[in-house]
Formats: sequence, C-alpha cells, structure tokens
Amino acid sequence: MPDLGWSHAAAGTLGHMTWLVTGGAGYIGAHVVRALLDAELEAVVIDDLSSGQREFVPDGVPFVRGSILDGGLMVRTLDEHGVTGVIHVAGFKYAGVSVQRPLHTYAQNVTGTAVVLGAMQDRGVDRIVFSSSAAVYGTPDVELVTEDTPKNPQSPYGESKLIGEWLLRDQEVAVGLRHTSLRYFNVVGSGDPAVFDTSPHNLFPLVFDALVEGRTPQINGDDYPTPDGTNVRDYIHVADLAISHVAAARRLDAGATLAPAYNLGSGEGVSVAQIMAAIARITGVDFTPTIAPRRAGDPPRIVASGESAARDLDWRMRHTLDEMVESAWNARRNAESAGPASAGEKN
Repeated sequence: MPDLGWSHAAAGTLGHMTWLVTGGAGYIGAHVVRALLDAELEAVVIDDLSSGQREFVPDGVPFVRGSILDGGLMVRTLDEHGVTGVIHVAGFKYAGVSVQRPLHTYAQNVTGTAVVLGAMQDRGVDRIVFSSSAAVYGTPDVELVTEDTPKNPQSPYGESKLIGEWLLRDQEVAVGLRHTSLRYFNVVGSGDPAVFDTSPHNLFPLVFDALVEGRTPQINGDDYPTPDGTNVRDYIHVADLAISHVAAARRLDAGATLAPAYNLGSGEGVSVAQIMAAIARITGVDFTPTIAPRRAGDPPRIVASGESAARDLDWRMRHTLDEMVESAWNARRNAESAGPASAGEKN
C-alpha cells in the first residue's frame, strides 16, 4: 500500500477529529455514534449489517457497508474520511454461540481486530478505544471484580476479547499505539427510541418477546446464595456506556495516558428477580416468572467496580433500574409500531 507521506494522526493536532466507529450500526455502536455527535465530534460508521441495522445510523453520518476483515476497505475508509481515531465495537458477541462457532468467533474478533490495527498502522492513525468484555474474567469468585481480577475467559468469545486487548498492547510497544479497552457485562436500555437491542440472547429482549407473545418469562434457578435466591448481575445503561467511550476518545485526543483497561461496572448489581419485578411494573403486564432449573456454569453473582472509569472516563450510573427498563420497553414498542425490523445479531 502506498505511503502518502503524512499522518492522519498528525491531522488531529490541527483540531480535526473524526472517529470511525466499527459496528456503528449495531445496538451499542449506534449509541456511541450519537454520543460522539452530542460531543460535537465527527463520526463515520463501517458495518457489514450482519447484526446491525442501517436505520440505526443517524442521518448525515457517513456509512460504509463492508467487513472489517477487508483490509483494503479499511484503509480506504480511513483515507477518504480523514479518520483520526477508531472506536472498535464490531465483533461477534455471543459467548454461548461462540462455543459452537469458535473459528467464526476468532475470525471476526481476533483477525478482524488485527486487520483494523494493520490499516491504522498503514495510515498513521494512532488511537483506538476497544469495546472489550467482562467475559475476559470468566466466572470470578470475588465480591467485586476489578481490573486486576485474574483473567480466566470460559468461551471463545471471552478469549477473543482478551486477545484483542493483547493486540492493542503489542501495537503500543511496536508502533506507539495509544489505546484503552472498556470491559462491561450486561448492557440494557435505550438512549434513543429509534435504537433497540435486537439480540436473540439477551435478557430484556427475551422477556419482552415472551410478554408480547403472551408467554410467561422464566428465571433459571432461584436457590442461589443471594438475597432473593436469583443471580445478581451488572446491568448498565447503553447511553452511559456510550458516554464513557467518547470520554476515552476525547482523553486520547487530548494526549492523555489512559489505563490499558477499565471496567464499566455498577458496583452493586441487580438480581434477575428484581429485573422481572421492574419489567412487570413498567410494562403493566402482571406476571409471575416460572422457575426453571439452574443453567450450568452460572455463578451466583458477578458485579464489577467502576471506580477507575469514574475517575478517568466520566463513568457513572445515570439511570435507575426502572429507567433502564422503561427506555428499553419504549424503544421496543416504537420499533414494533414502525414496522418489523430484522431481529439480527447484535454487535
């Protein structure tokens, strides 16, 4: 590939900041794009629409349809849009499915990340915010997960995210890449009624599907050693998550040195029974969940500390549980009234 003899990264010092959001047509990526626009930063989206929705990309935001595995397309996209940084959200997200499809998972999440980093190196783009996952920890037996909690991924998905973090670290040594990775658990809610969680595997969409179809939602196990016997998990609002991605991008633009990784955690967690009660309260659908057997490998509690991200990345829980549920439910109902959208896999 020809060397044009100048660096897009250098262009950033002149005040022009354009962030490429890979997977920017997905549920999380589309919220990151909106947060960039709210911060008056320019955004460009690349997405192959294998799980994203074209209509999730705001009007006026340049959209490139294609795969991050296409190195030539990545280089052209960086060039044509004067990209100065990348927020890398694209990937195959499903931990459970990744066990059956490890090669696909590694191709999308490891090879894909390597291709993105190669294009960045080729065009002199030197800053990246990586959407990692709390799946890198596996099922830690600690009260509160911190960034130093041992990494023990238990699926090809979790492994692929950890390898992605290693790739960033190694590129920092090799070419001075400036980076950080954001790890998080369960992302819920909506910051825009036009954008909703399309995942066929996540709790909120599964419960909403059941209610809309007249079925009773179920809880997997109510005999865990937790206050109400159901699993406790870390649920965070997608708009809060997006704000911290942009805060990380702005810190990198300002030349700040960030930690290699941050947990975006609630510090407290919410039980599945509490989620169900909130959904019944907000939707007005009175139901009592059925109790199914425990799922193998489900730990009683996984909750992360967000203290480091609060210090460096403007991270905080801006939404109550009821607000998370209400925003998700409103977006789901809005989508149904607007007509059927393909319920593809979420980025």
